[in-house]
Amino acid sequence: MDIHKNARTTPHSRAAIVERITRLGESVKGVARAVGICPKTVRKWVARARAGDGLGDRSSRPQRVPGATPAELVEHIERLRRQRWTSAEIAERLRLGRSTVARYLARRGLARLRALEPVVPVQRYERARPGELLHLDVKKLARIRGVGHRITGDRRTRVRGIGWEYVHVAVSGHPIIPTCEH
Repeated sequence: MDIHKNARTTPHSRAAIVERITRLGESVKGVARAVGICPKTVRKWVARARAGDGLGDRSSRPQRVPGATPAELVEHIERLRRQRWTSAEIAERLRLGRSTVARYLARRGLARLRALEPVVPVQRYERARPGELLHLDVKKLARIRGVGHRITGDRRTRVRGIGWEYVHVAVSGHPIIPTCEH
């Protein structure tokens, strides 16, 4: 549980409050005054402890939402999306807000059109012999002798004519599998 910095009570202090009322027989008002909370809160924690509900914080999520979009309508939104309708078209057709449609599409993971298409497996190929299919790349890289003007701020001193380095990469279409000889 994440207790915020201004919390008056924690599950540990709530247990102490309940113990002071039930076992030690102190008054609700006296305990409330000593702890710095109202008597109504003290009675709430004592009632929860007696009911066996625990002394932790409850969820603040509502138990029911009367204005929620019906499940049938959400399924209809999904069906239209799977037919590649845009969220604006769905909203207009069903007379809903675009943000409502976008929210339900995002919850279902259908906000992007690419989510509707199956992932295409990578097509791999192999050649029978090494060197039968080669892919060559050459990368030209400038040589750097020292710190440049971006660091020193001095554009007067320039170094020219240092030259280039080249990186060559060759990739074969043949899988070279090392063999283990014993």
